[in-house]
Amino acid sequence: MKAMIFAAGLGSRLKPITDTMPKALVPIAGKPMLEHVILKLKDAGFFQIAINIHHFGEQIIDFLKANNNFGIQIYISDERDYLLDTGGGIKHAAPFLRGKEPFLVHNVDILSNIDLRKLYEKHQETNPLATLLVSKRETSRYLLFNKENNLCGWRNHETGEVKSHYPDFNPDKYSEYAFGGIHVLSPEIFDWMEEWTGKFSIINFYLSVCAKTNIQAFAAENLRLLDIGKAETLAQAEEWMK
Repeated sequence: MKAMIFAAGLGSRLKPITDTMPKALVPIAGKPMLEHVILKLKDAGFFQIAINIHHFGEQIIDFLKANNNFGIQIYISDERDYLLDTGGGIKHAAPFLRGKEPFLVHNVDILSNIDLRKLYEKHQETNPLATLLVSKRETSRYLLFNKENNLCGWRNHETGEVKSHYPDFNPDKYSEYAFGGIHVLSPEIFDWMEEWTGKFSIINFYLSVCAKTNIQAFAAENLRLLDIGKAETLAQAEEWMK
């Protein structure tokens, strides 16, 4: 099974730590974030992993070499010349990710207790274009799903902004979920991305196509999830790993 890890971010929320290293190599309980995610994916049966790089990308390459790629096949999707955001990053890794099977995408700065194999198998059962891990955690920006768990829109509670391609869209009639930074995509995703070029957000892409195809929510029971891409959660992450 194939997966992709987003490791190209600038890590702005973790300065000054990321002034000298990429966010992906910031240690949690003695191991870099990237190692935690690679091992979680490997334990779930993902033995072919694409990793995109940008900020201090050569450090990530050296780290992987020093650890013999953790005994799996790793493909470096090089974005050092130009950072492509999440959607552009997935499309840039298409030469590796294309195939007949779905692939999983995982942010490097997410710790969770999600069973990745169960998420992947759920996607295979229902066969949407994408299955998004979501939860009811508090945030300012929410994805909006209908009663069938299909994505229909997005809302920012701080600014009042609403996005949807459905006519006469009323966000109050939909269930709000926070995206968990982990999703499974069908290989047909690249056909839908043909007209999308350069840098673009995968969430904006999902919102643009969800009225035409199925983007599904997966709300796991008893989910614990922590965004460790910001300084105030690093201490929480240390406790988590203990």
